[in-house]
Amino acid sequence: MPTSLDITDVEMRELAAQVSALVVDYFSSVSERRVFPETTASQIRERLPKNLPAVGEPLETLIADCRALFDTSRHNGHPRFFGYVASPSTPVGAFADLIASALNSNVTSWRSAPAATEVERIVVRWLGSMIGYGEDARGLLTSGGSMANLNALLIAHRVKATDETSRRGLWNAGPPMTVYASDQVHLSIPKAADVLGLGRDQVRLLKTDERFRLDVRDLKERLAADAASGLRPFCVVASAGTVNTGAIDPLEEIAAVAAEQSLWFHVDGAYGALAAIDESKRGLFMGIERADSVSLDPHKWLYAPVDVGCLLFRDEAMVRSAFNASEADYIKVNEANADESFAFWDYGVELSRRFRALKIWLMLRYYGTRRIASAISKDNALALELAERINASEDFELLAPVELSICCFRYVPPALRESLRTTDEEERQRVNERLDELNARIMHSVQHGGRAYLSNASLRGRYSLRACITNFRTTSADLLETLAALRACAREEAGAEG
Repeated sequence: MPTSLDITDVEMRELAAQVSALVVDYFSSVSERRVFPETTASQIRERLPKNLPAVGEPLETLIADCRALFDTSRHNGHPRFFGYVASPSTPVGAFADLIASALNSNVTSWRSAPAATEVERIVVRWLGSMIGYGEDARGLLTSGGSMANLNALLIAHRVKATDETSRRGLWNAGPPMTVYASDQVHLSIPKAADVLGLGRDQVRLLKTDERFRLDVRDLKERLAADAASGLRPFCVVASAGTVNTGAIDPLEEIAAVAAEQSLWFHVDGAYGALAAIDESKRGLFMGIERADSVSLDPHKWLYAPVDVGCLLFRDEAMVRSAFNASEADYIKVNEANADESFAFWDYGVELSRRFRALKIWLMLRYYGTRRIASAISKDNALALELAERINASEDFELLAPVELSICCFRYVPPALRESLRTTDEEERQRVNERLDELNARIMHSVQHGGRAYLSNASLRGRYSLRACITNFRTTSADLLETLAALRACAREEAGAEG
């Protein structure tokens, strides 16, 4: 007997054929599209239906409207999208999400999703192995790095709190507990401290060196000063690839300080940790294996569709103790077997969780790690190539060393380059302020021009153009096209400036 929402086999096959054709067409044409659409918010709204339909619409109409959505979207799959840490989806990952949505497992525990739970535990071990964290890593998949970092800070606080009052949420009952990170740390760390009730002020932002890496001497001095003031340091966060420049903090040195001071050592590798699969970069990550927890994002640099982040940790029992609380009757697990009584809610804040692991599982099996490592290695090599082209030019200036796949630079007209060499500090400041304004206008113009897309960063008070290369489609020709687009916009801005 037909049900209200089931469709016939014929209708199902037609739906699958048209949707597949739309997706295949998009993947084959994404490189030829404008990176950013030539449209406005009001124009997009005008093309969308206004009224809630009481009767279903024809499939052809729906597919046409979806095609229009593609036409009015920003495309992070485009080879010249360098704006943010957002890798394109592989075709395998996209179709894996369709399979996961069809199965629609709610991966709360083994009982709720037996197969999905086992796949996720395998994927977590694989990810830990890929970054050098260990062959037997524990952890769980999250919506992204921000949720992974929130979980990590909550776990760190509850493990390191010495009294039950602090452990159970009365954060300000005793002397404030403090977190330490560099001034380049991702905004999700202070945000997590705020959400948890610690307060942003309890995240001590430390100096960075000439390579924008955490200054270990400053870390030691701040720890000593805070302890002497009666505060309670409990966690140090190191970055394995900052989102501003891609800098990797000295993990081995920080691990040693954390061990000496009995601090929780968390590594935020949401952007950069997966670059450890590039053999030429593996040495930069020495010390990551000593972390108590590590966050990473397959949707940032494993070419997986949003959303999938990951939190890895070493001591499963310790993490479980942080979430130990009475459970509602309906979610109690009564299985005696340890594997079959496993529940993800014992290790993170989410209850409902989609089958995120399937796309990673299928991608790694379809491509193999060598092929994926080659793509990541190419992204890193292209960032170095861009830096070399910047250094060899007369109208661009590199503003930060290239460590992974991010290149930060600015446009400097030859007429102003000499002014930067003056010994007059006030004159240099005026020139730098003028360059900040010019580069901001150039970036806005390039973003809306459709040929390429960059973002910006503030480095030592200077406005920087920022190109983040996390795209397996990008080539050297795309770098040249991007520099050409920047120069064209610079000429337009110079003409407007008079």
